[in-house]
Amino acid sequence: MGLLGHKLSRRRGWLWAALPLIWLLWSTLAAAGANVPLSGAWREAARGDTPASIMAAFRQGALKTFNPSLLQRFPRNAMGSWVVLQPEAAGSDEERVLSIYPAPLGSVTLYGEQGFVHTYAIADFNDAFHGHGRLAFRLAPGQAPLAPILLKLEPDNGVAAPERFAVQSMDEFLLADSTWLSFATACFAVMVTMALMALCFAIMLRDVTFAWYTGYMLCYVVVQGVQTGFLFHPLGLDWLVGSEVLVGASAVALSVSFASLFISRFCDVQRYAPALQVPVIALGFAMPLIVVLRCTGIDALVMMAQTLVNPVLILGALLLLVTALLTGVRGSRPAWFFLAGWTPLLVLTAMTSAQATGALPSLDWLNDASIGMGAFEAIVLSLGLADRALTMRRDRASVQVLADRDALTNILNRRAWTEAANRMLAETANTERPVALLFLDLDHFKMLNDLQGHAAGDRALVAVAQMMSDELRPTDVLGRYGGEEFVAMLHDVNQEQALQVATRLCRRVHRLEIPIVRDDLRLSVSIGLAMRSLGDTLDTMVERADQAMYYVKLHGRNQVHAYERRTEMYGAQRPKTNFTQDSP
Repeated sequence: MGLLGHKLSRRRGWLWAALPLIWLLWSTLAAAGANVPLSGAWREAARGDTPASIMAAFRQGALKTFNPSLLQRFPRNAMGSWVVLQPEAAGSDEERVLSIYPAPLGSVTLYGEQGFVHTYAIADFNDAFHGHGRLAFRLAPGQAPLAPILLKLEPDNGVAAPERFAVQSMDEFLLADSTWLSFATACFAVMVTMALMALCFAIMLRDVTFAWYTGYMLCYVVVQGVQTGFLFHPLGLDWLVGSEVLVGASAVALSVSFASLFISRFCDVQRYAPALQVPVIALGFAMPLIVVLRCTGIDALVMMAQTLVNPVLILGALLLLVTALLTGVRGSRPAWFFLAGWTPLLVLTAMTSAQATGALPSLDWLNDASIGMGAFEAIVLSLGLADRALTMRRDRASVQVLADRDALTNILNRRAWTEAANRMLAETANTERPVALLFLDLDHFKMLNDLQGHAAGDRALVAVAQMMSDELRPTDVLGRYGGEEFVAMLHDVNQEQALQVATRLCRRVHRLEIPIVRDDLRLSVSIGLAMRSLGDTLDTMVERADQAMYYVKLHGRNQVHAYERRTEMYGAQRPKTNFTQDSP
């Protein structure tokens, strides 16, 4: 059942990991409302341009045409770009909304028949009407349904990302907006939850691997939060306004840094790919250095950082991919979890980068897929961390067993027995539950070793230890004290019961019929018994049981003797024997 339960748990884990992708497909279909068909034209802005001159040029066909439903990249340097959208159908009489997706970081100005209407950006907090993941403008209710819509994409120093345009009724826009918001919120919640959970495990387990995972995932959340505008709306982090480009670039660099440090430990690069250990760690420290250079404000250093960041990102991504693949092939189980979660995200990132150059204009869902894939990666890597933690726990348990068990007899060694016996004494310290300690020493064991060899002695020790393990209760604490000496601590037994147990052990050892030198001399055991009394420690109990055992050694062996404190009154006189078991 344990193995079956583990397999079912893993299957459920992969199902949960796939949910963000299933939701992405559902949200894409649900958000596909009946948009107003559009045609479009654009031109780079120049000095002397006016809204009237641009509209005149549009009517004369002097602008470049494009399909607004496909992603189009517009230059934003210098003076920006003009965009004209021409509705080709009147649509309904409801209030209409113009949306620009993905949300551009730069500002956009909407012009109407009377001129300037509104300038808006994703980081704008002055307007109560906001789109989520997109820039949205309410179109004037009195505007003619087929009237052209004029936009000015204002200059921006950031990278000009491709955009598409849509005109929808207010109801259709709100449906698409709420669907995207639900999807994005769920994905971000998954990523943050997994990151914080990993941070808790990092603190509890004192394993920095979980901390690197937390840093990587939180940085990715910041990257996607800036790119989609989620940090501004709905989270409302207005203190980021003006620094969103720097924050986003820094988060990208730090995410690669944390990813390299994470993969170094998670995939055990030092063990499976030692030659790549130094490059991976160097990448982890190079990316923060680039961030520092960019934050200096010194033009030369900022330009250097901007020049270095993209090549380092590309080379770093390839390095991490090769490292994970190589360690996985060489036996690192966690590496396959990393590849399963990280490779699809890397592919999406490469495709998104290609879109920035004008490729793949119809794949407008890549930005949303990056959010969903981030949640997918968070779940997969969390499964990998859980698998790693379970493996480490099993390994530590195995090492603990090896450290606690006597290598020959497979019962507790002296150190482990001492710890277990002290725990038993502590657990029963404030109760009236009786505790007995047996000290056992095999008789004539040295003679057995001398006459038959150490191999025969080892076999005898194993047989005696196995017999005592079978005779005693599982909750009793049995251990090898050293050489041919054994100790056992029994709980909830009075002296008479403990004597009966010890007598049974004497008989069972003798019945093993392990010969010493001839048939009439067999291996036997001498046992001393001490009951816990007020003020006793483990050392004092062992000392008294040891004294009782030596009394048996001096008076015939193969017997049990119980030590009593009143015998101390007789000074050097022989302690009183409560019970003696003659040889069987």
